[in-house]
Order: sequence, then C-alpha cells, then structure tokens
Amino acid sequence: GQNNELVIVITATLKEKTEFESPSVLLLVALFTLTLLYYCMILFFNLTIIMIIILDKNLHEPMYILLCSFCINGLYGTAGFYPKFIFDLLSSSHVISYEACLVQAFVMYSFACSDLSILAVMAYDRYLAICRPLHYHSFMSKSRLSKMVCFSWITPLCIFSINVALTSRLRLCSTSIQKLLCVNWIIVRLACPDANTIPNNIIAYFTIFLYVSHGLFVIWTYMHLIITSVRSKDDRVKFMQTCVPHLASLTTFVATIVFDLMYMRFGSTDLPQSLQNFISIEFLLIPPVLNPLIYGFKLSKIRHRILGFVHVQRK
Repeated sequence: GQNNELVIVITATLKEKTEFESPSVLLLVALFTLTLLYYCMILFFNLTIIMIIILDKNLHEPMYILLCSFCINGLYGTAGFYPKFIFDLLSSSHVISYEACLVQAFVMYSFACSDLSILAVMAYDRYLAICRPLHYHSFMSKSRLSKMVCFSWITPLCIFSINVALTSRLRLCSTSIQKLLCVNWIIVRLACPDANTIPNNIIAYFTIFLYVSHGLFVIWTYMHLIITSVRSKDDRVKFMQTCVPHLASLTTFVATIVFDLMYMRFGSTDLPQSLQNFISIEFLLIPPVLNPLIYGFKLSKIRHRILGFVHVQRK
C-alpha cells in the first residue's frame, strides 16, 4: 500500500502478544489508573519547578533558566507518549496512523537529543561558574544564554525534521511494530527490501557523531570541574551543591538511552514482552520524574521555595 494508507499496528503490550487479544479488564483498569497517576506526577513535578523559576525573579539565573528548559523538554517528550498510550489502554484497536507514527518518532528523538544538548549547556555553565568564576557573568550573558537554549532546542528539531522527511518517502512492506512507541529506526526497518535507506543511514551516523561529541564535551568539562574542585573547600561545596544533581541527571539519561539503543539494535527478542516494553520506555519513565525531584531537593534555593510554599499553605 501507499504510505498515506498504511496503519502501524503496535503489538507490544505489557502482556505477551498471544494474550493481547483478550487481556484482563481488571489488569487494563489497574494499568490505566497507574499510568494516568504517573503521568499526573510527571506533570505536577515538572510544572512545579517551572512555575517556581518563572515566578521568582531571584531564580532568573543561567543555571535555573536551563533547569526550566530541561523540565519543559521533559513535558514535551512525555506528551508524545503518555496520552496516546493511555488512550490505547481504553481502546480495543491498538493502531496508529503512519503520519502519527512519524510525528511520535520525531518527538521521541528530538526530546532525547534536546535533553542531551541542555545537559551539555548545563555542564558548560557549571564549568564557567567553578573553573572561571571571574569571567562567569561576562561569558554567560543573557544573549549568549538565549543562543545556547535556542541551540539545544532548534538543532535536534532541524536534524530530526530531515530524518523523518527521509523516512516518510520510504515504502513500507510491514505494518507491525513490536514496541510501545514509534521510533525512526524501527520504521526504517519496516521498509521494503528495494527501498533506498542510504540517506537515512548517513543522517543517522551524523546524528550519532554530533551527540557523541556532546557527551565528550561533558566529560571534558567534568574533568576540569573535578580537578578544580579538589583544590579548595569552597569549590568542593559548590560542586556538591550544583554539579551532583546535574551529574545524577546525566548518568540517568545516558544509561537509559544507551541501554535502549543497544537493546533495539542488538538485543534478544527472547526476553519477556513486559521486560522488552520496560526497556523501550524507561527513558520516559525514570528521568521525567527523577530530574525535578533531584533538583528540587538538592538545589537549596528551589528547596526553600517549595518548603516556604508548603509552610504558607499549612498556615
């Protein structure tokens, strides 16, 4: 069939494929309730951090503005998955149109790469604050910060617009996705044997190179941060207060993304379907909740604002 007539059937579920046709109603209700509550938690935690930073002028500093951008990106990425998944739990027809599948793939990839870009800019911000404190305000001016935030958003959007455009021209010979969400690599694998996927591979390798370089840049900044921090007590305190949350977020993000990519390309299909599903969506489960919690508890200014608000509400 033609691309605009294709429907991608998502056969992956939290039950085995053979059980998918007649799942327990009780199980679906429980899963729907837990998923809806979890998504509400993601919205609440991230929106809380965003609103605190926006409303408090004392937090209009580079580190907090980048954190605000980080949380907004978390909302963007989860919005590309949870509403559709929650709707599927209530529907007997677990399908997605080809166009919607491409849009979801675009959102998933741009969300993940924007996260890495923002984390790289955060690392640069911490490097300047600790290693070059005298030049910090001249380097991290409002205009330069704006450019960095725009870079962390626009670059992934442009790259994956090209990626999805190249994928949309492919004629597909299969309509079954063994995954809970659409990703570009899986769609390309559905292409007919005679399809020309060379441009897709070129863009894919370019994207890998670009974001691996982001990772190397973060490693370089942390080498300097650690070397500088061990020299004085004040720098060690600043490192523990502001760099540990960033490092925790970075470690969580890289671990979930790399694990998913490695499994998607080289993993065994003999694993239980429920485990395969968890692996495929863990980057949408763990970081969106963990990141605002880490920053909310670790960064003293945000923690004090939250505790102050709770105290006022109690009174």
